[in-house]
Amino acid sequence: MTAEEDIVGIEETRRYRAFLSYSHVDERFAGKLHRWLESYRIPARLVGTVTRSGVVPRRLTPIFRDRAELPAASSLDQEVRQALSQSDVLLVLCSPAARNSRWVDAEIELFRSLHPDRPVIAALLEGEPEESFPASLVGPDAKGVTHEPIAADFRADHDGPKLARLKIVAGLTGIALDQIIQRDAQRQLRRVIAITLLTVLLTLSMALMLIFALRAQMEAEHQRRQAEGLIEFMLTDLRQRLEGVGRLDVLRSVNERALDYYADQSDLNALPVESLERRARILHAMGEDDHKRGDYAGAVAKFAEAHRVTGTLLAAAPGDAPRIFAHAQSEFWLGYVDFIAGRHEKALPRFIAYRALAEHLVRLVPDNQAYWRELAYAEGNICTIAVTRKGPPDQLAECGNALHTMERVARLAPKDRSVDADIANRHAWMADALRAQGRDAEALQERAQQAAIIQRLIKEDPKNVTYQQDWMLARYSNSQLLYSLGDKAQARRMREEARRDVARLIESDPENNDWRMWQSKLARPFED
Repeated sequence: MTAEEDIVGIEETRRYRAFLSYSHVDERFAGKLHRWLESYRIPARLVGTVTRSGVVPRRLTPIFRDRAELPAASSLDQEVRQALSQSDVLLVLCSPAARNSRWVDAEIELFRSLHPDRPVIAALLEGEPEESFPASLVGPDAKGVTHEPIAADFRADHDGPKLARLKIVAGLTGIALDQIIQRDAQRQLRRVIAITLLTVLLTLSMALMLIFALRAQMEAEHQRRQAEGLIEFMLTDLRQRLEGVGRLDVLRSVNERALDYYADQSDLNALPVESLERRARILHAMGEDDHKRGDYAGAVAKFAEAHRVTGTLLAAAPGDAPRIFAHAQSEFWLGYVDFIAGRHEKALPRFIAYRALAEHLVRLVPDNQAYWRELAYAEGNICTIAVTRKGPPDQLAECGNALHTMERVARLAPKDRSVDADIANRHAWMADALRAQGRDAEALQERAQQAAIIQRLIKEDPKNVTYQQDWMLARYSNSQLLYSLGDKAQARRMREEARRDVARLIESDPENNDWRMWQSKLARPFED
């Protein structure tokens, strides 16, 4: 009988929720993560849910963590072997030190040999995967099968600690990540409301216990910041990730709760600056989501309220770059709503104000690529109106200005793929500006540059629906141009491909009103 068979014979029952495997160089991080996991309470509405991992418990306990250095021996000790045999999941903390640890490698190999069907979660602490993942984590097992680990990336420029921890909870319980995030946000909001009400009651009815009321108020403030921070995370960082996979519908309930939370806070002077700035960012995000779903009245209401907030902040500190940036977003969104509705005379002053604020930003901080990018967007918006109205010439020139400014951004941020997508968009509008001047052959060259960039981006990230949308729009516009140049057969083929693309996009997110609008445009015949 082998050592592994002996372990299985000793104990067949599962005892541990997870086994935490790590290099002792990372012991401090392991201790913090272990305490967080064992103290984390699963949201009440999810407890008892049946998933592929079984019935969801109230807490993720117990989790095995080896607290002592392993002895200088050639194999794992008996306690570690037995714990691995009794664990549901293996959680591996990945770092360059972990990759070089023979004990981490041995624990992974033993766990997979004992439990080939149980999940392994890789938590990346630092370094790139190829320099941090242990060889046995990504290599084939004894049967030659390569297993794909569940990944949680703690690096600040990737998932970050908050989302990475929730990903681990999802991996341990089998609950979908979006469900955990939504329930966590709801729990935080309910806690804020409860603590705020308690503070008011204590203040009114227990004047003699002022010290206790003040402490409760301080706690309420702390909880409010936590709740607002979580809401902002869901409506900004997480929202961008969900846009990439076409899942804006997940955020609807969060939008509604966030709006309820802010509804009664009409006195801006009563809120700290940090809350005002966060409130404006959240209103921008919610307004954008409303607009995409076709709720134009709701979008305008949120953008107008955001404009009031950012205007108040800017008036108090007119030279503050972040406040200038925030107010520029408010000017853009109000102009955008009017532009989409065809109210170009109302949109243009907003876009001009947006450009002036962006120009102010690059004068204040000339090395900030984000501010140069805003200037390119602002110039592009004026270009958009000029193309739609086929002039005047000075506004059509903004199309070239926007392209040159965005190319400058690319030089400042050469590794940012999203800048490539923006440059492709600027080539598209440059093509439209040339068409408005009757220069169709030059326009076709701009469209070719746009297509080349988008195809490269799709090849790098084929599941990104934003790139898929850009490709659909590029083929739509190219079909128009080819038709006007007399290549009608190719124009019809390209139009049909764009129709199929937009149908697939709508199938992935039926609530996206922008895609339905483009579907209607693609259904129309060519105009001779």
